Amino acid sequence: MTVERSRITVRGAVQGVGFRPFVARLADDLGLPGHCGNDDVSVFIEVEGQPSSLSEFTRRLRTDAPPMAVIVDMAVQSLPVRRDESFRIVDSRHALGSRTLVSPDMATCADCLRELADPSDRRYRHPFINCTNCGPRFTVITDLPYDRHNTTMAEFPMCEGCLAEYIDPTDRRFHAQPVCCPDCGPRLFAEIDGHRLDGDDTVLTAAQEALRDGKILAVKGLGGFHLVCDAADADAVATLRDRKHRPDKPFAVMAPDPTMAAELCEISESESALLRHPARPIMLLRKKHLAAVADGIAPGIDDLGVMLPYTALHHLLFTPPPGSDVIPPQVLVMTSGNLGGEPLCFDNDDARTRLRDIADMFLMHDRHIAVPCEDSVLATEHNTVLPIRRSRGFAPLPVVLPSRGPEVLAVGAEIKNTFCLTRQDYAFCSAHLGDMGSLESRRAFETSVRQLTHLHGISPRTVVADQHPGYSTRQWAQSYSDRTGTPLHTVQHHHAHVASLMAEHGLVGTTVLGVAFDGTGYGCDKTVWGGEFLLVGPDILTTRRVGHLQAFSLPGGDAAVRNPVRVALALLHEAGVTDSEGLPCVEAIPAAERASVESQLSSGLGCIRTTSVGRLFDGVASLLGVRHRITYEAQAAIELEALARTASQPASLTMEVENDQLRLAVLVSGMVAAVRDGTPPADIALGFHHAVAAATADIVGRAAAANGVTTVGLTGGVFQNRLFLELLRAHWENSGYRVLTHHRVPPNDGGLSLGQAVIGAAAAMRGPRRRQPPTSRPGTGAT
Repeated sequence: MTVERSRITVRGAVQGVGFRPFVARLADDLGLPGHCGNDDVSVFIEVEGQPSSLSEFTRRLRTDAPPMAVIVDMAVQSLPVRRDESFRIVDSRHALGSRTLVSPDMATCADCLRELADPSDRRYRHPFINCTNCGPRFTVITDLPYDRHNTTMAEFPMCEGCLAEYIDPTDRRFHAQPVCCPDCGPRLFAEIDGHRLDGDDTVLTAAQEALRDGKILAVKGLGGFHLVCDAADADAVATLRDRKHRPDKPFAVMAPDPTMAAELCEISESESALLRHPARPIMLLRKKHLAAVADGIAPGIDDLGVMLPYTALHHLLFTPPPGSDVIPPQVLVMTSGNLGGEPLCFDNDDARTRLRDIADMFLMHDRHIAVPCEDSVLATEHNTVLPIRRSRGFAPLPVVLPSRGPEVLAVGAEIKNTFCLTRQDYAFCSAHLGDMGSLESRRAFETSVRQLTHLHGISPRTVVADQHPGYSTRQWAQSYSDRTGTPLHTVQHHHAHVASLMAEHGLVGTTVLGVAFDGTGYGCDKTVWGGEFLLVGPDILTTRRVGHLQAFSLPGGDAAVRNPVRVALALLHEAGVTDSEGLPCVEAIPAAERASVESQLSSGLGCIRTTSVGRLFDGVASLLGVRHRITYEAQAAIELEALARTASQPASLTMEVENDQLRLAVLVSGMVAAVRDGTPPADIALGFHHAVAAATADIVGRAAAANGVTTVGLTGGVFQNRLFLELLRAHWENSGYRVLTHHRVPPNDGGLSLGQAVIGAAAAMRGPRRRQPPTSRPGTGAT
């Protein structure tokens, strides 16, 4: 009988998640002697036995791993046979300067939920129940290594019962750092009208009564506060919108279970799997016509953001306490605890101050949140995940890079901000931070950078920023560079988008034809880009623009972004349409504003030239009467996509391609003619999507053939439009192209920092370079 020995090194979030006991049980199950242990960056395993058993062991390490374990990579090497008699867990090994990976927060597991509902269990209805397979991780960590004294649970000493579980390798709570029970854990309390309520059931009864009465609650969760109300109560939803200053942007909702989620939305198998994922993200799902939520939840669109409960407290909000006659709401609004444009509230005192004019009641606890973390948002496209916001449950797990490189800090974009740190062959993207338009947001950004660099023990060799001179992140990076002497490297916006896609697919070192469509990005010619075809080479540092959307004017610059009606007039002007009377966009704009815009367009004064596909979608939305003014980013384009999905058939429209440009005249003129002919707006909207997709595929075909490229990447915020993605895929079916889309980081600016980081690391490895002064100018053409 052949016996072999293997050493298996498993890297990833595999510490503090029950991985070593799992390995020991698996080895015993397969009759394999050996040992396993932790070092600072991995779990090391040695096992010996028949080759078939070793192969099965290696396979099941991945397939049967504990729920909170995330295997980044696994290396196997052969060793001489030692003839061990049993399998054992050995002591950990530590090396100076090494840092473990930080695990993300995960939803309450099924075992803990059974205990939560069991009156005979000592953790019955305990709002902070958790075990090795679930609960807070990233949001409670203050330092590494991940031990209880380095978490915000340090102030809650374990009772004898919890300690006994914690030190027992056979127990589900072995080395679960947040382990606690009603005797030793955090405390739930509420504040309403200046009065404090204590006692779990007293607090929960009061919260459910407040929700029944149409009140707004501020509820402290894992990574911050939510603002919560009854999703079926139209008046409560309207009140929340008014107080939060959020007139139209959709609210996310929480359903108590998958059955209720299915009553609200159409859910495919892939969507159901993601909805139930231990990260418990918000899933964008197709809303059913008679969904039992107020119309004001997601006005003007056909998607609904739905998530399932991910803490015991959430589950208890849907469950009346024993003896209570209150019937809790069936579905709850769960939206970020902040005002529009501000960072998430995660501290009790901060929430009392910033949310006092929004919330009628505060439902809080006394466990501090070390690191704020918003909910993640996912969609599916082509039965695969499409990240919209990567945060709780996923951050700060790394993207593995092809090779080790220098330590880099990339500061990301101005909206949907994340930053990225590289260490060895890992790229750590932060949780979602939001828009950098306020002083509070910039302070939150700086705090988060300080926290994550401390956790990973990183002192960046290079700081990387967008080339836009007006971005506050660029200005922060310049200040950081001046203060620390760290070289500053700037990266063109769309180059970073394509590099981000290449990095998450492990294709740095190859050539990719990137299609980067978004709303705004500072171009190499100092105009606003956003409809770019970029050829990025194997060194990741060089890119060549091989096509783009025809430039048009944005009258008033940012004012046009907020007012798609102005973009519509600009498109008509660029296309040479002189007879615009009676069109929806013309009817919607006051005469004085129209005259001002037309004067700007004729003279060019006060206009910015752009190639933005995002702005094209906005302008078409106004041209068809869908949306003339917006109150949140991409509102017009989102509503245009929703309208297009209701079409009976696409209007026959064409977008011409000339000199590697997507041309506007024929497309815009065709839409004007269709409007005048009485073609339904939905059919025109769908025809527009078809026309842009066909023209995009045409330019890709020309550029790919000319440059011998077969890998095409789709990136930028426009590729959150799943209808547009589907139409493009249809053009390339059986074409031989390898088509890349985002699955790890968002296509929008939330994924930009990853691309900045890999470009910055490549630049740093190229050798010393002169620091770029604040007045440095980007090149024109190749970057």
